[in-house]
Amino acid sequence: MNKVLLMLLLALLARPAAALDAAAVRELGFGDNDAKIAAIAALVAEGDPRAAGLLQAFADGELSTSGERVLVVQGDAGFDALSGAKLEALPEAREDVVVNNRLRRELGIAVAALRLVSPQRETRLAAARELAGGADQAMLPLVQKALGKERDAQVRRLLELTAATLELKTGSRNSRIAAIRTLGESSNPATKPLLLGLLEKRKDGSYAEPDAELRAEAHKSLRALNGRLAWGDRLSLAFAGVSLGSILMLAALGLAITYGLMGVINMAHGELIMIGAYTTYVVQGWFRNGPHFDWYLAAAAPAAFVASALVGMALERAVIRWLYGRPLETLLATWGISLMLIQAVRTLFGAQNVQVENPSWMSGGIEVMTDVVLPWSRIVIVFFAAAVLAGTWLLLTRTRLGLYVRGVTQNRAMASCVGVPTARVDTLAFGLGCGIAGLAGCALSQIGNVGPDLGQGYIVDSFMVVVLGGVGQLAGTVYAALGLGFANKLLESWSGAVLAKIAVLAFIIVFIQKRPQGMFALKGRAVEA
Repeated sequence: MNKVLLMLLLALLARPAAALDAAAVRELGFGDNDAKIAAIAALVAEGDPRAAGLLQAFADGELSTSGERVLVVQGDAGFDALSGAKLEALPEAREDVVVNNRLRRELGIAVAALRLVSPQRETRLAAARELAGGADQAMLPLVQKALGKERDAQVRRLLELTAATLELKTGSRNSRIAAIRTLGESSNPATKPLLLGLLEKRKDGSYAEPDAELRAEAHKSLRALNGRLAWGDRLSLAFAGVSLGSILMLAALGLAITYGLMGVINMAHGELIMIGAYTTYVVQGWFRNGPHFDWYLAAAAPAAFVASALVGMALERAVIRWLYGRPLETLLATWGISLMLIQAVRTLFGAQNVQVENPSWMSGGIEVMTDVVLPWSRIVIVFFAAAVLAGTWLLLTRTRLGLYVRGVTQNRAMASCVGVPTARVDTLAFGLGCGIAGLAGCALSQIGNVGPDLGQGYIVDSFMVVVLGGVGQLAGTVYAALGLGFANKLLESWSGAVLAKIAVLAFIIVFIQKRPQGMFALKGRAVEA
């Protein structure tokens, strides 16, 4: 018997206990399936403090019969199911009571109903959620009794929904009208079939519900429910668009520096994202057996930035420095380096995906509506992307390095004449872009698989974001990422993922044909000349 149930029983036993229904207990042991289900409902409706323990023992396969008696057998100890008295010795001739799937489902609902009186809010909430998925009509008195004592708003909403569902079937005319109105105030999609059932027509053309007033109330409630569900769908779509847009922005922000500001077509950008994800995996391993595992991301994010930045700076020093102004050679060289990085990761970590776990504070989500849950992992990534964007903007506009980067971008020869170390600026700027790619990998490790091919899925999207937003424009990168995120999710809801990708690509091709400079053109002397 688990701890939750034990606490429940202690709470219940604090009140005066009535005797268990002897006939119901006997049916549990000797009745057929229908009789056992009726007995379960009777015990729940009776509300005896010992019913929860008996039904839990039945669900756990601890119920046996011996002669005319029904017993609870736990290990070497035996108890009389009716009185709860402990037996001096277990009878040798006894038979186990079989629990099939049908009975197990009814027992789960019954035990959930009895848990509604638990003093713990989480226990009551879990019980109310389980009952909302289906409850027996005989449990209505207990649900109403729990509803009368419940003070928590979320638990009350679930109990009201359960009570309305039960009242709708067998209640009086007035109670059924009240139940229909309650269902109309819900945001649970499961209530929609209940209302539609009242409006169904039989083969002879008559309505399943003969009362016209009830049907009119069902129409009103159905319209209100559909409107609420439509807003839930819009909210889900908007959040999915922001989430995808923030991921695209993280993936493309580093490329906006290496390609947008420096003019380097870095085909290894996706592999730098991958390096950040694998760095997160390694840091997670260091924290796994320690007491501070939930905070490993605080160390993984800077480590991912440094690891990808160092690889990028080495790449710039060894290869790219000699290829500035030669885009085709740069493209081919970085593509070859990307293959080398993929193979190196496969050699070190294997070809299979590795598991990166979310910290406990990133698990679960916020339930804004019954059918709309915003995952904490996605919410954190949205804010993380905003923080990275703000940091990048401050670095490029409020620091000496940012001033140097912008100066070298606009006029390298003039910047060199006034003392700007252009070679060092190139290395640092390229390292910055690659480090941001590592931060993107750290974020992506929290929402998907981490494998050698992780970066391949983002390199094309990253280039599309940078080109669409405008080469060298961080604001354009943000708008393009969010726009593509919303467009992808909106089109996916209409035509599916594949057609959505094709439509977005076709739009970008047409857009670039009409406006080659992207959404935002880079202004400067070179452009004005």
